[in-house]
Amino acid sequence: MVETANHHTPPLPVAPPPPAPLGGPRGPVFPPHEQLHQLHFCIHSNPSWPQAVMLAFQHYIVMLGTTVLIASTFVPLMGGNNGDKARVVQTLLFMAGVNTLLQTLIGSRLPTVMGSSFTYFIPVMSIVDDFSDKAFASEHERFVYTMRAVQGSLMVSSIIIVFLGYSRAWGNLTRFFSPVVLVPVVCVVGLGLFTRGFPQLANCVEIGLPMLILLVVGQQYLKRIHPRAQLILERFGLLICIAIIWAFAGILTVAGAYNNAMEQTKRSCRVDHSYLISSSPWIRIPYPFQWGAPVFRASHIFGMMGAALVTSAESTGTFFAAARLAGATPPPAHVLSRSIGLQGISLFLDGLFGATVGTTASVENVGLLGLTHIGSRRVVQISTAFMFFFSILGKFGAFFASIPLPIFAAIYCVLFGIVAATGISFLQFANSNSMRNLYVLGVSLFLGVSISQYFVSHTTNDGNGPVKTDGGWFNDILNTIFSSPPTVAIIVGTLLDNTLDPRHADRGIQWLIPFQHRKGDARNEEFYDLPLRIHELIPTRHL
Repeated sequence: MVETANHHTPPLPVAPPPPAPLGGPRGPVFPPHEQLHQLHFCIHSNPSWPQAVMLAFQHYIVMLGTTVLIASTFVPLMGGNNGDKARVVQTLLFMAGVNTLLQTLIGSRLPTVMGSSFTYFIPVMSIVDDFSDKAFASEHERFVYTMRAVQGSLMVSSIIIVFLGYSRAWGNLTRFFSPVVLVPVVCVVGLGLFTRGFPQLANCVEIGLPMLILLVVGQQYLKRIHPRAQLILERFGLLICIAIIWAFAGILTVAGAYNNAMEQTKRSCRVDHSYLISSSPWIRIPYPFQWGAPVFRASHIFGMMGAALVTSAESTGTFFAAARLAGATPPPAHVLSRSIGLQGISLFLDGLFGATVGTTASVENVGLLGLTHIGSRRVVQISTAFMFFFSILGKFGAFFASIPLPIFAAIYCVLFGIVAATGISFLQFANSNSMRNLYVLGVSLFLGVSISQYFVSHTTNDGNGPVKTDGGWFNDILNTIFSSPPTVAIIVGTLLDNTLDPRHADRGIQWLIPFQHRKGDARNEEFYDLPLRIHELIPTRHL
């Protein structure tokens, strides 16, 4: 038989593709990203000047809530009046401006606001309790003497933080961190502040709940209506929501909705119940030793040292979250040492100028970086101008300080949640399918929240916690340390991660090591180098 040209051999049958392995990906796979790609402006890029000023004002408003809450909590217990509370608010704002400017220039170089810290509650209340039975000519004199004792304790306790920072001991400690440790530490930086969220919002539901709903709906859903609306609401939606709900609270106040309410409801809901506007001076510049010569007592100093150590741990977790939300690489060990050492200097300045508490990196302002998608360092530096302006011109600052605290609590529900979720994002750099990692992460996360909540719930209003020995200063140190979720998470997480098969590749330590060294990654210098060649004037061992 002869083959013709039109004859074709039949095609070979094509084998069907092999089935996907059990447990394999059935959808898109998202690779790890060292930097967030949805930021509009990262740490060293800047929006236009008008936008930068408005965003800076937004940072000022966000940090104002904690400042007013601290002054409203401590000053009456010390024996101070409304005038004293106004002066304390001015001092706290002024020192927040000084410390923020220092930290963004020669400290961490991250866009973090350095605000007042509630971590100092136990040692400050111990000082208040020590002088509660002492005879004074007036309550104002008791307030002044208590403030002088707080001054002295803050100034001396700063020594240990300066030493830990500039001796590089703190940075060397952070070299034991891995992504498995960073997840619970950064996560509880946000989750550990849950009591300042909805529980405080519930003090005035008719104001706090509308603020929370309006912020979520307006800032996340309404921005999708139009591209122009997206730009405005995403960046300035928080200010718009505050203005609307603040006006609503003012209408309720003027209409007499709270005339017959309980005193606690009036303090939470009324816009005129802080008495800051009437008691604030028009112009006043905080100055060193404004309350008089500091008073030094060893028991107070040791207790304050415990709080200073805790704020260092909390700031460390906040710095990692800020770096992530600002588009920077994780802060190297030498940068963390430098920033904690500078935080010790800031603590000394707080005592020198007569602040009620020390400062720490503001978690809510870091959450604002994620909410607006703008991590610009310049914006935070501009915000210090508002802190200085409103701390000196007291009447103007008191006007914004009259915003009801449940409005701030609604904001915290969102901002603290963003920071907590940022901590979870570090898990992408470790093996999330490793049972060893899940064990370390789960135990650290749970104990960080559970232990601290036990200590907080068993701490009385006068600062007495579960640890009760004959040494009051020893009690203050332990009660303060274990009342802090990030501190407990660092202790538990670092211990477990570095003792349970520490050579395991699943930890993700290979990803983090290059960022821990000065020259380990080329971007470290880009993000963290000091400005104007300041590093050439400072010995390398102190950088």
